[in-house]
Order: sequence, then structure tokens, then C-alpha cells
Amino acid sequence: MRDLFNVRDKVVLVTGGSRGIGAMIARGFVENGAKVYIASRDEAACDSVAAELSRIGDCTALPADLSSNAGVQALADAVSAREARLDVLINNAGATWAAPVEEFSESGWDKVMDLNVKSVFFLTQKLLPLLRAANAAANPSRVINIASVAGMNPPPRDSFAYSASKAGCIMLTRHLAKVLAREGILVNAISPGPFVSRMTESVLATLGAEVAASVPLGRIGEPEDVAGVAIFLGSRASAYLTGAVIPCDGGTSQA
Repeated sequence: MRDLFNVRDKVVLVTGGSRGIGAMIARGFVENGAKVYIASRDEAACDSVAAELSRIGDCTALPADLSSNAGVQALADAVSAREARLDVLINNAGATWAAPVEEFSESGWDKVMDLNVKSVFFLTQKLLPLLRAANAAANPSRVINIASVAGMNPPPRDSFAYSASKAGCIMLTRHLAKVLAREGILVNAISPGPFVSRMTESVLATLGAEVAASVPLGRIGEPEDVAGVAIFLGSRASAYLTGAVIPCDGGTSQA
């Protein structure tokens, strides 16, 4: 039972790792001794966060725009040029869009679906050689997809593409888990509830108290809450778990 949650020296890629939940997860792995790459289309933010995390551990910025197949391929190539294996892939990069049902645009729909579902599949596909190289019976390689409670229950905002994309991410997680289990690669998902992020900052700035009160545990998520679940899914502690979707939401999805 010793070292069940050890992630030291694992090679980890976190997309959308320069802010919000991605940065929380990246910090958790860095502080626990992993070699972490963070990807973000905001090059300045990506470099800044990587520099900050490098003061406490091993973190490298790989700026990338995952909204296109070319960007997905470029990130896969960048990781492959630096590493012979990838122990943990965390598909966190995402986008949202909200508008009344009569006004919801096709461009907004496509933007959200391309990043939240399409890029998750194709980045995983393109990084399979590195995930296979890291795989071992005693300590399998991992894919961790960041879904949302909005993919489990309809959210209060008119973010139709976001909720549909996160429901798609959940089913994609289950389907990939079934297929990749043959190779011993584990695929699981985390469904966060309210955390401070770029997507939620405007709502929390004005309705933070109301949002916290709506959570059964009575608070907004803290960085260690989601980092802890990610480290569990990236460590030997979860070696017999695949196809799971873990709510990290203070009980929101059960309310």
C-alpha cells in the first residue's frame, strides 16, 4: 500500500494548463514531483505559469491552439520531440458560449464542440504512441478528461453547446476506456462543479455567495480539491479504475 498516490517522475501533459482548473491540476502534479508540460493558446500566460511552477518543480510551456487539427498535431509533435513516453494526458482545454436559444450561433456551437470534444479525441489519438510507450501492467498510462457537471445536469445558463459537449466528453471517455482497456490504458473523467476560472469569474464576481450557497457543501471548489482527484487518477491508487466519471462538485450533481 506504500506510495499509492506517488506521481514522482511521471511525464504529464495538461492542456489548458495556464489558468483555472488546468493550472490547479498542473500545480498539484508539479508539487508532487511529476514532469509537467502545460499547453495553452495564450503563449504569454503559458510561459508565465510555467516559469512560476518551475520555481517549485519541473514545468515546461508548450503553447498550442487546439481548436484546429493542425494545432492538435503541432502539440503532439512538440511532446513527441521532447519525450519518449507520456504517463498522463489531461484533456482540460475548453471553451464555452452562451446565448438565448433563438440567437445561438453556428460559429459559437462549432467553436465549443471543436475544442471540448473533437480536440479531446484527436489529441488522444495522436498521443497514443507515447501513452503506449509508458504503459506497464503494474502502472498503466492514463487519460484524464475534464468534463463538467453541466454535462450531467442541465445548467442554469443558456450554454447549450457547452452542456452538450461535456455530455459528449463523458460518453467519449467511456467509449475510449472500453477500447483502450485492451491495451491497459486507463481513461477516466472528472466532472467539476463551481471553481474559480476564466469561464466562471464573471458569474462568481457578482453571484459568488449565491453559487456557494447552492452547493450542498456550501463552498466553491479549492485548487487542492480538483488536483487531488487528478493525482488519484494519475497514480497507482486508481490502477483498477477505467471508464469512471468522478464528480468534483461539492454534491452539486446530487442536489
